[in-house]
Amino acid sequence: MEDPQTAIEVAAGADGRAVVALAGVWSIQEALPEPEAAAGEVSGLGSKAVRFETDRITRWDSGLLVFLIRFEQLLQETGITIERGGLPEGARRMLALAEAVPERAGARGKPVDLIWIGDLGVWATGMWNGLRDGVEFLGNCVIAFGNLARGRARFRRSDLFLFMQEAGAEALPIVTLISFLVGTILAFVGAVQLEQFGAAIYVANLVGIAMVREMGAMMTGIVMAGRTGAAYAAQLGSMKVNQEIDALATMGISPLEYLVLPRMIALALMMPLLCLYADAVGILGGVAVGVVGLQLSPITYYQYTQWAVQLDDLVGGVLKASVYGVLIAFFGCLRGLQSGNSSSAVGEATTKAVVSSIVAIISACGLFAVLFYVLGI
Repeated sequence: MEDPQTAIEVAAGADGRAVVALAGVWSIQEALPEPEAAAGEVSGLGSKAVRFETDRITRWDSGLLVFLIRFEQLLQETGITIERGGLPEGARRMLALAEAVPERAGARGKPVDLIWIGDLGVWATGMWNGLRDGVEFLGNCVIAFGNLARGRARFRRSDLFLFMQEAGAEALPIVTLISFLVGTILAFVGAVQLEQFGAAIYVANLVGIAMVREMGAMMTGIVMAGRTGAAYAAQLGSMKVNQEIDALATMGISPLEYLVLPRMIALALMMPLLCLYADAVGILGGVAVGVVGLQLSPITYYQYTQWAVQLDDLVGGVLKASVYGVLIAFFGCLRGLQSGNSSSAVGEATTKAVVSSIVAIISACGLFAVLFYVLGI
């Protein structure tokens, strides 16, 4: 029976020559020794010649030849003479044949760096796995909402009201600050250009339309992605680390219904209200600039805003906010459930939740812009 153990022994011979004894199976399919290590051992003996003993080799193929060629090259660089008499006859003939036909200059060419192909494969695999997980999660969410419509969803109503409070009333301070500043910025930017034509009063139109149609919903969505979406990912990620999600599944309770469903409902309900509030605060920011900075009448400013902003604009903004809320809750919960089982993984999941939510919001905003243009809204 063949001994599969591949072995190499280097020793000093009695005649002053180093002896390299090879044993076992020397096949390209085996984990062969490194020729550099063996050449280093021979050099360490101080011998000027080396001979081989291969009686214990049970089987060999091109793997032995590759080892010998590299091994002899290393020894020749140090001036050590190689005696091939102890090698198998077939190996000696193959080595002689390789030396009889020298390699043509430039045959190997320059090495090509193909590391980017591996990176591309890793990126494509990650994208595919992410898309698959997202579609699977979306399907589970649809099933959960179907159970909710039939009154079979299992979650605590107290959790729903708690999440509504966290995503609604407790978010008002940051939404107020951001919306007021966005309104003032829009007013200042518009005033610089409109004052050149003596049309500073149209700052009211600019601020009103921009806040109601786009900025109110989008800025609220971005704020909530960094505030609430990140919180959802951190909460669910921590629960996964503590194996609380596994415990729910063990008890026969769907983690998606019990944990994800109330969060998505709460944010989808609160985002339209936050959007309306942000629109009003942003318009007040424009009023502050118009009245204080441009010396406009508050009544006139109000009338121009009323003329500019239509009901379609308001409905469109609220619709966008609802979609943004669903996207934020979706990616926040998805990244939380995808979190690993370590504290650092929870941080990575939180970061991914914020980035994914913001990208989704901006993408949805672009799609809405195209859709509304096509519909003439």
